[in-house]
Amino acid sequence: MPIIDADTHVDETEDTWAYLDAGDQQFKPETAYPKDQDPSRPPMRYWVIDGKRHLRFIRNDEQTQTTVQTRELIDVDARLRDMDRMGVDVQVMYPTLSLVEVTERPEVALALRHSYNRWLADRWARSGGRLRWVMLPPLRTMDKALEELRFAKDHGACGLLKKGDREAGFWPADPYFFPLYEEAQRLDLPICFHTGSGTPDFSPARQFQFGGFYRITLPVVHAFQSLIIQGVPAQFPTLRFGFIEAAASWIPHVVHNLRRHLAKNRERPSSVLRGTNKFLDISEDVMRSNHMYVTCEVDEDLPYLLKYIGEDNLLLGSDYSHSDPAQEMSFIRRLQQRADAGDIPQSVVKKITAHNPTAFYGL
Repeated sequence: MPIIDADTHVDETEDTWAYLDAGDQQFKPETAYPKDQDPSRPPMRYWVIDGKRHLRFIRNDEQTQTTVQTRELIDVDARLRDMDRMGVDVQVMYPTLSLVEVTERPEVALALRHSYNRWLADRWARSGGRLRWVMLPPLRTMDKALEELRFAKDHGACGLLKKGDREAGFWPADPYFFPLYEEAQRLDLPICFHTGSGTPDFSPARQFQFGGFYRITLPVVHAFQSLIIQGVPAQFPTLRFGFIEAAASWIPHVVHNLRRHLAKNRERPSSVLRGTNKFLDISEDVMRSNHMYVTCEVDEDLPYLLKYIGEDNLLLGSDYSHSDPAQEMSFIRRLQQRADAGDIPQSVVKKITAHNPTAFYGL
């Protein structure tokens, strides 16, 4: 069974926007640089989208252990060689720019996501199927989102990106998204709640960082809790949900919270959640019963997490191209070291790196 890197990234580049329709050229992102660039600090640049600036990273090759050619999919073969060195057969790629929504205008979002999806479809075709990707649905135009979903399924996508906070003005458990969930279920594409935000924030970079954990990481936790408490997985019994790059140590806390919440609301006949209790399943096997998966980190307390999550619902990724705390380029070797040391069963290594991501992404 192939080894799957369940969470990698691409850096958007000029080629990303080469697939804009002729009538959408006005929305093409442009690159800009600060006028007062401080030579004593790392250089900065921005994407300018609809008049607003969004950070366009200038990455360090040594820190990321990648190159511009591999991060931006300029040289697909070079990225495949990196995968070979890592012992990875398939990478699942997430965006960088669109981890946080860049616009509130539906026409801009539709144009950019349409182009992004075709860029990734092209690179998937060049990779011999080894570079799989998570598509971007233009959620403010649901009919177009469903069209994009069908295109992506036919061109190498293995999931769709969703945010755990308000996106397109609605929370993840809102029925507004049910047509999307229904079509994703029909197409066998999982919903991937990656760290990020569906609500634009045009604050300067420094101000944005002040609330980074709240805005970027906690939406993943919220999505998990709200989907279960509102009974959404039970309404889509074959749809898989993944919670990506927020680690997994929060799962026991939220499961404990859900069990107490359910117990208290059963005691309160007037509870607004009483009508949804029939959907709730806070069993010992909560992840499996709600067809949910979560990415862990190699150095988490895996024996403890296995008691809550089980062996069949954990994923792991390298965060390839990024150099934030989630980066783990040697995740396969380090996970095997933990098994060799007796920390986790040997069987768990193959499940986390092969069986589980194959099942989650439908590979």
